[in-house]
Amino acid sequence: MTNFKAITPHEEWTKNPFERIHNDYMLLSAKKPDGSLNMMTVNWGGVGTLWHKPVVYIVVRPQRYTKEFIDAGDTFSLSFFPEEYKDKLTFCGKNSGRNVDKMAECGFTVQFDSDTPVFDQADTVMICRKLFSQTMLPESVLCPEVHAEFYPNKDFHQIYVAEILKSLVAVK
Repeated sequence: MTNFKAITPHEEWTKNPFERIHNDYMLLSAKKPDGSLNMMTVNWGGVGTLWHKPVVYIVVRPQRYTKEFIDAGDTFSLSFFPEEYKDKLTFCGKNSGRNVDKMAECGFTVQFDSDTPVFDQADTVMICRKLFSQTMLPESVLCPEVHAEFYPNKDFHQIYVAEILKSLVAVK
């Protein structure tokens, strides 16, 4: 991996994960065994510890194209970008890889950590291995206002919990 150095996620990540996830967004990326890759912008998720491992959780709606890529492999990446890429991340969240080549549109270049995509333009990347996946069940969402606001079409998210195998930061 060029342009990146590995850090220990729970000891060396100095930026507020709430700020990074919600306001800076994350680019969720995965590769299928046929070599194709796709990405989408997410800003719902979190970090923590589960089963004595540093983990992230993310949620993806069933109709999202990137879900096929996540489900096809064992790993995915979560990439954070400098502020000047915010418009490109917004584009990746509003457009489907079924209809547009997001890599070309955004001018992103990619390298791989094994089979996991890492974008050269990112400043921080987490390489993640899926540990748990489950579709949200309507009866498990306990707040009626959440049903009304976020699931009027009953398209409940898939929840993924993944071990952070590696955290990378860009080398300036």
